Parts: sequence; structure tokens; C-alpha cells
Amino acid sequence: MINRKISVLMLTIMSNVTDTQSYLNGIVNEFKLYILNAIEEEIKYDDEIDSWPLMNKPWYILTILLMYLVFVLDIGPKFMANRKPMNIKSIMLIYNATQTIYNAWLVCWFIFLPGTFDYVWNHSCYSDPGPYGRYLINQLYKAMWYYFISKIADFSDTIFFVLRKKQSQVTFLHVYHHVNMAFSSWFHLRFIKSEQIAVGGIINTIVHTIMYSYYFLSALGPQVKKYLFWKKYLTGLQIFQFVMIIFYVFGLFIFDCKFPKLFMMYVIIDLIVFLHLFMIFYKKTYVKKIKT
Repeated sequence: MINRKISVLMLTIMSNVTDTQSYLNGIVNEFKLYILNAIEEEIKYDDEIDSWPLMNKPWYILTILLMYLVFVLDIGPKFMANRKPMNIKSIMLIYNATQTIYNAWLVCWFIFLPGTFDYVWNHSCYSDPGPYGRYLINQLYKAMWYYFISKIADFSDTIFFVLRKKQSQVTFLHVYHHVNMAFSSWFHLRFIKSEQIAVGGIINTIVHTIMYSYYFLSALGPQVKKYLFWKKYLTGLQIFQFVMIIFYVFGLFIFDCKFPKLFMMYVIIDLIVFLHLFMIFYKKTYVKKIKT
């Protein structure tokens, strides 16, 4: 009798386990289906954009990223190990001036393109299907390509650190930031093509214009550098941009706008990681110095 009750109990447990597994498998399969459908809806192709330089194949950007990582983490430090730091002040001045002008040019592209502010204000949620709306979006895509190129140019920051034997400044935050921005910019323009992300790009470009102007002045030498008291405010501005863009993307979710939700979820997670890392850097660099 006892054995029979035990057998019934075991069968009941096994049946419940089987039902639970089936239920969980059903949830997993539904989630997979949802993700696949979402990816299919969000992926966009465009013959013109996809044919632009470096956009056609992923091997181009992946090769550039690999070369960057190998040089700044391995080949470069080994090459400089028994050498004196290179005097590249003139190169850095030209580079920082060029980056300042380039980023300012991208900002001006957005500011002086007729109708952009009206479009961003009235059509951030839903695209304007009209001819001028399509023209503005096409211009934004062109600006996004130049923005992507600027993220590759940013790799020079790290290369200069290596050549000047400032390897301590080649931190995880620094390298992760550069690699992530370059690949994310490429991936977005190649596969997502959402004009909503342009707002974040413009904010970031404004910050980079200010940042590279600071780097240019700093590279002039100690006679100018002593007046650059606003370095910590520049880091604060970088942190503030992450907060602004996070709130902007959350707004797209709250108002149920038409935009690539999976990619924007990735953007939010990415920005939160950046925000966390930059906050750690800010506290370590400025708050601790004040306390000591």
C-alpha cells in the first residue's frame, strides 16, 4: 500500500515536472520567435548606403578594430619598451585642431540644414514619409557616415598615448569606449538606419568639439595648460551627455514611438555601462584628489 502511494506521488511529481518543462520551453520558444521577428523588422538594407566606403562588408571594420587593439595593447608597448617617448607635439596639435574643426563641421551640418530642428521636434516619434522628410533623413545618414569615420579617427588618441609611453592612460574605459563607439556606429548605419539615433550623435559631437578644443589647448604646453582648470567639468559634461541620451531613449519607449526597440535597448544598456565607468573615473580622478 505504501509502495503504491509512493509510486503515485512520484508519477504526479514527474508529471508536474514535465508540464513545467513544457511550459518553460513554450515561453523560451515564444521569446525566441519574438526576438527573431523583432530583428527581421529592425534590420534595414539600402543599396546606396550599404555601398559607401567601409560599409559593404563587416571585415573592414573588424580588421580595423583588430589592428587597433593589437597595436595599443601589444605591438605598440613592446616597440616603445626600450625607446624614449616620441616628441609628437606638432602632430598632436594638428590632429586636435582637425578633430575640433571636423566635429564642429558636423554640428553645423545639423544646425544649418533647413528643417532639421522642426523635423526632430515633430517627427522623432514617427518619420515624415514626404519628399522633404526623406531628403532630411538621407542627409542625416550621410552625416552619420562622417560621424562613423570620426570614431575611427578617435583611435589616434590611444596611439599617441602609446607613442608617448603613457600606457597607464590606455585604460579599459578608454579602449572599450573607442572600440564600442566605432563598431556601434558602423552597425547602426549598416543594419538599423534609425534617424532617431541622430539626436544622440549630435549631442556627442558637440561634446567632442569641446573636448578636442581642450586637448588642442592642453597640447600647447604648460604655459597654457595651467589655465585649463575646467578639465573636470569636461568629464562632467561627458557624464551629462549619457544622462541626456538615456532620458531621450526612454522617452521614445514611454511615448510608444516607432523606432528599433531592440537596438535602443542595447543603446540604453551601453549608455548605463558608460555612465557607470565614467562615474568611477570621475570619483577616482577628482573626488579623491579633493579629499586628499
